[in-house]
Amino acid sequence: MGLSETEMFQQFNRWLTAWNKHDLVGVMDFLHEDILFENWDGKAITGKESIRRSWMPWFMHHGNFKFIQEGLFFDEQQQLMTFQWKLEWPSIEKKFKDQPEIRRGVDIMQLKDGKIIRKITYSKTAIQIGTAIVEMQAL
Repeated sequence: MGLSETEMFQQFNRWLTAWNKHDLVGVMDFLHEDILFENWDGKAITGKESIRRSWMPWFMHHGNFKFIQEGLFFDEQQQLMTFQWKLEWPSIEKKFKDQPEIRRGVDIMQLKDGKIIRKITYSKTAIQIGTAIVEMQAL
């Protein structure tokens, strides 16, 4: 059975709060055991445990990140969520280490049994680091 739009909104807000508290356990709570995650770089990971192992180093080594909601759309009938985001953090790019970085993107998430079963992330190919706009291919 699917979530209502209100339930989707509440679940999403708990999930975003977990991201911004750097709470991997809380983030993982909203993922379905059989999730398929397609990252912006084309890599795909299947299964909740595989994603947890993949994301754990990021949570451990990329502190001070924050996702800011720029847009949000729910389709209750299709159990879809679209999340437009801005990610702010200290850059990990070698040329720009620890300078303020902003990335923008969109996540399209499909739910099954009240959990994210598919998450596709799209991200801009240019990022802002300090006052510079940097093409990802140039890094």
